[in-house]
Amino acid sequence: MSGASERFDDVVAPRQRAGNWARAWRSMVRSKVALVSVFIILLLVAVALFGEFFALHDPDQQHLRSRFLPPAFAGGELQFPFGTDGVGRDILSRLIAGARISLFVGISSVFLGGLLGVTLGIVAGYFGGWVDVAIMRLVDLQMAFPTMFIGLFAMALLGTGLTELIIVIAIVQWAYYARVARAEALRIKEMEYFHAARALGVRTGRIMLRHVLPNAIGPVLVVASFSLSTAIFYESALSFFGVGVPPNIPTWGNMLADARDVLLLTMWYPVFPGLAITVTVLAFNLLGDWLRDFLDVTLDD
Repeated sequence: MSGASERFDDVVAPRQRAGNWARAWRSMVRSKVALVSVFIILLLVAVALFGEFFALHDPDQQHLRSRFLPPAFAGGELQFPFGTDGVGRDILSRLIAGARISLFVGISSVFLGGLLGVTLGIVAGYFGGWVDVAIMRLVDLQMAFPTMFIGLFAMALLGTGLTELIIVIAIVQWAYYARVARAEALRIKEMEYFHAARALGVRTGRIMLRHVLPNAIGPVLVVASFSLSTAIFYESALSFFGVGVPPNIPTWGNMLADARDVLLLTMWYPVFPGLAITVTVLAFNLLGDWLRDFLDVTLDD
Protein backbone atom coordinates (compact mmCIF):
# COMPACT_ATOMS: atom_id res chain seq x y z
CA MET A 1 0.00 0.00 0.00
CA SER A 2 2.90 2.35 0.72
CA GLY A 3 4.19 1.82 -2.83
CA ALA A 4 0.78 2.75 -4.22
CA SER A 5 0.69 5.89 -2.10
CA GLU A 6 4.14 6.93 -3.32
CA ARG A 7 3.09 6.40 -6.95
CA PHE A 8 -0.04 8.40 -6.24
CA ASP A 9 2.05 11.25 -4.82
CA ASP A 10 4.18 11.21 -7.96
CA VAL A 11 1.08 11.48 -10.14
CA VAL A 12 -0.54 14.35 -8.27
CA ALA A 13 2.70 16.23 -7.56
CA PRO A 14 2.87 19.65 -9.22
CA ARG A 15 4.24 19.39 -12.78
CA GLN A 16 4.03 23.01 -13.79
CA ARG A 17 6.44 24.65 -11.38
CA ALA A 18 8.71 25.89 -14.14
CA GLY A 19 5.73 27.27 -16.03
CA ASN A 20 4.45 29.00 -12.90
CA TRP A 21 7.82 30.65 -12.31
CA ALA A 22 7.93 31.86 -15.92
CA ARG A 23 4.36 33.18 -15.67
CA ALA A 24 5.23 34.95 -12.42
CA TRP A 25 8.25 36.61 -14.01
CA ARG A 26 6.21 37.81 -17.00
CA SER A 27 3.53 39.16 -14.69
CA MET A 28 6.09 40.98 -12.57
CA VAL A 29 7.74 42.52 -15.63
CA ARG A 30 4.36 43.86 -16.74
CA SER A 31 3.76 45.30 -13.27
CA LYS A 32 6.25 48.14 -12.82
CA VAL A 33 5.14 48.61 -9.23
CA ALA A 34 6.05 45.01 -8.39
CA LEU A 35 9.46 45.39 -10.02
CA VAL A 36 10.21 48.54 -8.04
CA SER A 37 9.07 46.80 -4.85
CA VAL A 38 11.34 43.83 -5.49
CA PHE A 39 14.25 46.17 -6.25
CA ILE A 40 13.73 48.02 -2.95
CA ILE A 41 13.49 44.77 -1.01
CA LEU A 42 16.63 43.36 -2.64
CA LEU A 43 18.44 46.62 -1.88
CA LEU A 44 17.33 46.34 1.75
CA VAL A 45 18.61 42.76 1.90
CA ALA A 46 21.95 43.79 0.37
CA VAL A 47 22.32 46.64 2.86
CA ALA A 48 21.44 44.31 5.75
CA LEU A 49 23.90 41.62 4.66
CA PHE A 50 26.78 43.83 3.55
CA GLY A 51 26.20 46.92 5.66
CA GLU A 52 29.86 47.18 6.64
CA PHE A 53 30.74 48.00 3.02
CA PHE A 54 28.13 50.77 2.78
CA ALA A 55 28.56 52.40 6.19
CA LEU A 56 31.08 55.24 6.43
CA HIS A 57 31.43 55.02 10.22
CA ASP A 58 30.78 52.71 13.10
CA PRO A 59 27.09 53.25 14.00
CA ASP A 60 28.01 53.68 17.69
CA GLN A 61 31.06 55.88 17.15
CA GLN A 62 30.62 59.33 18.65
CA HIS A 63 32.01 62.52 17.14
CA LEU A 64 31.27 65.05 19.87
CA ARG A 65 32.67 67.93 17.86
CA SER A 66 30.22 67.15 15.06
CA ARG A 67 26.98 67.04 17.03
CA PHE A 68 23.70 67.94 15.30
CA LEU A 69 25.26 68.33 11.86
CA PRO A 70 22.70 68.77 9.06
CA PRO A 71 22.81 66.56 5.96
CA ALA A 72 25.56 67.20 3.44
CA PHE A 73 23.10 68.61 0.91
CA ALA A 74 21.91 71.13 3.53
CA GLY A 75 25.30 72.53 4.45
CA GLY A 76 26.74 69.65 6.47
CA GLU A 77 29.94 67.69 5.99
CA LEU A 78 30.47 65.14 3.22
CA GLN A 79 31.71 62.51 5.66
CA PHE A 80 28.24 62.59 7.28
CA PRO A 81 25.86 62.50 4.26
CA PHE A 82 22.68 62.37 6.39
CA GLY A 83 24.03 64.41 9.28
CA THR A 84 24.66 63.38 12.90
CA ASP A 85 22.62 62.96 16.06
CA GLY A 86 22.98 64.48 19.52
CA VAL A 87 26.24 62.70 20.32
CA GLY A 88 27.75 62.95 16.85
CA ARG A 89 26.86 59.49 15.54
CA ASP A 90 26.50 59.14 11.78
CA ILE A 91 22.81 58.87 10.89
CA LEU A 92 23.47 57.00 7.63
CA SER A 93 25.52 54.33 9.39
CA ARG A 94 22.82 53.89 12.01
CA LEU A 95 20.18 53.60 9.30
CA ILE A 96 22.18 50.81 7.68
CA ALA A 97 22.58 49.01 11.01
CA GLY A 98 18.86 49.45 11.66
CA ALA A 99 18.04 47.81 8.34
CA ARG A 100 19.74 44.62 9.49
CA ILE A 101 17.79 44.59 12.76
CA SER A 102 14.47 45.33 11.06
CA LEU A 103 14.92 42.63 8.44
CA PHE A 104 16.11 40.08 10.99
CA VAL A 105 13.15 40.78 13.28
CA GLY A 106 10.72 40.70 10.36
CA ILE A 107 11.93 37.42 8.84
CA SER A 108 12.35 35.66 12.19
CA SER A 109 8.95 36.66 13.54
CA VAL A 110 7.19 35.82 10.26
CA PHE A 111 8.86 32.41 10.19
CA LEU A 112 7.92 31.58 13.78
CA GLY A 113 4.41 32.99 13.52
CA GLY A 114 3.84 31.32 10.16
CA LEU A 115 5.14 27.98 11.38
CA LEU A 116 2.86 28.03 14.41
CA GLY A 117 -0.17 29.42 12.60
CA VAL A 118 0.02 27.20 9.52
CA THR A 119 0.52 24.08 11.64
CA LEU A 120 -2.46 24.81 13.88
CA GLY A 121 -4.60 25.95 10.94
CA ILE A 122 -3.99 22.78 8.93
CA VAL A 123 -4.61 20.62 11.99
CA ALA A 124 -7.87 22.47 12.69
CA GLY A 125 -9.11 22.22 9.11
CA TYR A 126 -8.03 18.60 8.62
CA PHE A 127 -9.41 17.06 11.82
CA GLY A 128 -12.35 19.39 12.42
CA GLY A 129 -14.62 18.72 15.39
CA TRP A 130 -13.55 19.86 18.83
CA VAL A 131 -9.96 20.37 17.63
CA ASP A 132 -11.16 22.90 15.07
CA VAL A 133 -13.43 24.62 17.59
CA ALA A 134 -10.70 24.90 20.25
CA ILE A 135 -8.07 26.32 17.89
CA MET A 136 -10.39 28.77 16.16
CA ARG A 137 -11.85 30.05 19.44
CA LEU A 138 -8.28 30.80 20.49
CA VAL A 139 -7.79 32.64 17.20
CA ASP A 140 -10.99 34.64 17.73
CA LEU A 141 -9.95 35.49 21.28
CA GLN A 142 -6.62 36.88 20.17
CA MET A 143 -8.04 38.82 17.22
CA ALA A 144 -10.63 40.44 19.51
CA PHE A 145 -7.87 42.58 21.06
CA PRO A 146 -5.85 45.29 19.27
CA THR A 147 -2.54 43.87 18.15
CA MET A 148 -0.53 46.81 19.49
CA PHE A 149 -2.16 46.35 22.90
CA ILE A 150 -1.17 42.67 22.89
CA GLY A 151 2.37 43.60 21.87
CA LEU A 152 2.77 46.23 24.59
CA PHE A 153 1.30 43.91 27.23
CA ALA A 154 3.49 40.97 26.20
CA MET A 155 6.66 43.08 26.09
CA ALA A 156 5.85 44.42 29.56
CA LEU A 157 5.68 40.83 30.81
CA LEU A 158 8.71 39.45 28.96
CA GLY A 159 10.93 42.52 29.12
CA THR A 160 12.86 44.28 26.38
CA GLY A 161 15.22 42.40 24.10
CA LEU A 162 15.61 41.24 20.53
CA THR A 163 14.56 37.65 21.21
CA GLU A 164 11.57 38.75 23.27
CA LEU A 165 10.50 41.14 20.51
CA ILE A 166 10.62 38.41 17.86
CA ILE A 167 8.55 36.07 20.04
CA VAL A 168 5.96 38.76 20.77
CA ILE A 169 5.52 39.72 17.10
CA ALA A 170 5.22 36.03 16.17
CA ILE A 171 2.52 35.56 18.82
CA VAL A 172 0.67 38.62 17.55
CA GLN A 173 0.65 37.37 13.94
CA TRP A 174 0.13 33.59 14.13
CA ALA A 175 -3.68 33.86 14.14
CA TYR A 176 -3.78 35.26 10.59
CA TYR A 177 -1.83 32.30 9.25
CA ALA A 178 -4.06 29.89 11.15
CA ARG A 179 -7.24 31.26 9.57
CA VAL A 180 -5.82 31.15 6.05
CA ALA A 181 -4.34 27.66 6.46
CA ARG A 182 -7.57 26.32 7.94
CA ALA A 183 -9.61 27.72 5.04
CA GLU A 184 -7.26 26.07 2.54
CA ALA A 185 -7.36 22.77 4.42
CA LEU A 186 -11.17 22.80 4.35
CA ARG A 187 -11.13 23.55 0.62
CA ILE A 188 -8.63 20.80 -0.17
CA LYS A 189 -10.65 18.27 1.84
CA GLU A 190 -13.37 18.58 -0.80
CA MET A 191 -11.02 17.78 -3.70
CA GLU A 192 -11.07 14.43 -5.46
CA TYR A 193 -7.35 13.79 -5.10
CA PHE A 194 -7.69 14.20 -1.33
CA HIS A 195 -10.35 11.49 -1.16
CA ALA A 196 -8.30 9.33 -3.51
CA ALA A 197 -5.28 9.62 -1.22
CA ARG A 198 -7.41 8.64 1.77
CA ALA A 199 -8.82 5.70 -0.15
CA LEU A 200 -5.32 4.49 -1.05
CA GLY A 201 -4.38 4.50 2.61
CA VAL A 202 -1.95 7.41 2.54
CA ARG A 203 -0.95 8.35 6.07
CA THR A 204 -2.36 11.48 7.65
CA GLY A 205 1.01 13.14 8.07
CA ARG A 206 1.92 12.46 4.45
CA ILE A 207 -1.37 13.91 3.21
CA MET A 208 -0.77 17.07 5.25
CA LEU A 209 2.79 17.54 4.03
CA ARG A 210 2.40 16.44 0.39
CA HIS A 211 -1.09 17.66 -0.46
CA VAL A 212 -2.57 20.10 2.04
CA LEU A 213 0.54 22.16 2.80
CA PRO A 214 1.78 22.72 -0.80
CA ASN A 215 -1.66 23.87 -1.89
CA ALA A 216 -1.86 26.29 1.04
CA ILE A 217 1.55 27.84 0.32
CA GLY A 218 0.18 30.46 -2.10
CA PRO A 219 -2.25 32.19 0.28
CA VAL A 220 0.26 31.81 3.12
CA LEU A 221 2.93 33.63 1.06
CA VAL A 222 0.52 36.50 0.54
CA VAL A 223 -0.07 36.73 4.28
CA ALA A 224 3.69 36.49 4.89
CA SER A 225 4.46 39.40 2.56
CA PHE A 226 2.01 41.63 4.42
CA SER A 227 3.19 40.26 7.77
CA LEU A 228 6.78 41.24 6.99
CA SER A 229 5.81 44.87 6.59
CA THR A 230 3.66 44.68 9.73
CA ALA A 231 6.49 43.08 11.72
CA ILE A 232 8.90 45.85 10.69
CA PHE A 233 6.31 48.43 11.70
CA TYR A 234 5.70 46.71 15.07
CA GLU A 235 9.44 46.57 15.75
CA SER A 236 9.77 50.28 15.07
CA ALA A 237 6.66 51.18 17.07
CA LEU A 238 7.55 49.08 20.12
CA SER A 239 11.14 50.36 20.08
CA PHE A 240 9.81 53.90 19.78
CA PHE A 241 7.69 53.36 22.90
CA GLY A 242 10.74 52.01 24.73
CA VAL A 243 9.58 48.39 25.13
CA GLY A 244 11.20 46.84 22.05
CA VAL A 245 14.88 46.58 21.24
CA PRO A 246 17.13 48.08 23.97
CA PRO A 247 18.03 51.73 23.32
CA ASN A 248 21.73 50.97 22.86
CA ILE A 249 20.98 48.96 19.68
CA PRO A 250 20.61 51.10 16.54
CA THR A 251 17.15 50.50 15.07
CA TRP A 252 14.80 52.74 13.13
CA GLY A 253 12.39 52.87 16.03
CA ASN A 254 15.12 53.82 18.50
CA MET A 255 16.31 56.52 16.11
CA LEU A 256 12.82 58.01 16.02
CA ALA A 257 12.68 57.88 19.82
CA ASP A 258 16.01 59.72 20.03
CA ALA A 259 14.87 62.31 17.49
CA ARG A 260 11.71 62.99 19.49
CA ASP A 261 13.74 64.55 22.30
CA VAL A 262 15.75 66.86 20.04
CA LEU A 263 13.19 67.57 17.35
CA LEU A 264 13.59 71.35 17.50
CA LEU A 265 17.37 71.08 17.15
CA THR A 266 17.49 68.43 14.40
CA MET A 267 14.34 68.57 12.35
CA TRP A 268 16.02 66.42 9.67
CA TYR A 269 16.85 63.57 12.07
CA PRO A 270 13.42 61.85 12.17
CA VAL A 271 12.97 62.24 8.41
CA PHE A 272 15.46 59.52 7.46
CA PRO A 273 14.34 56.66 9.78
CA GLY A 274 10.71 57.59 9.15
CA LEU A 275 11.30 57.50 5.41
CA ALA A 276 13.13 54.16 5.70
CA ILE A 277 10.19 52.62 7.59
CA THR A 278 7.64 54.05 5.15
CA VAL A 279 9.44 52.89 2.00
CA THR A 280 10.14 49.41 3.39
CA VAL A 281 6.58 48.83 4.60
CA LEU A 282 5.18 50.16 1.34
CA ALA A 283 7.46 47.90 -0.73
CA PHE A 284 6.36 44.75 1.09
CA ASN A 285 2.69 45.77 0.92
CA LEU A 286 2.86 46.45 -2.82
CA LEU A 287 4.60 43.14 -3.37
CA GLY A 288 1.86 41.45 -1.38
CA ASP A 289 -0.80 43.13 -3.53
CA TRP A 290 0.86 41.88 -6.69
CA LEU A 291 1.33 38.39 -5.28
CA ARG A 292 -2.33 38.22 -4.25
CA ASP A 293 -3.51 39.31 -7.70
CA PHE A 294 -1.16 36.91 -9.45
CA LEU A 295 -2.26 33.93 -7.36
CA ASP A 296 -5.92 34.80 -7.92
CA VAL A 297 -5.34 34.71 -11.68
CA THR A 298 -3.36 31.49 -11.41
CA LEU A 299 -6.09 29.82 -9.37
CA ASP A 300 -8.70 30.98 -11.87
CA ASP A 301 -6.69 29.43 -14.68
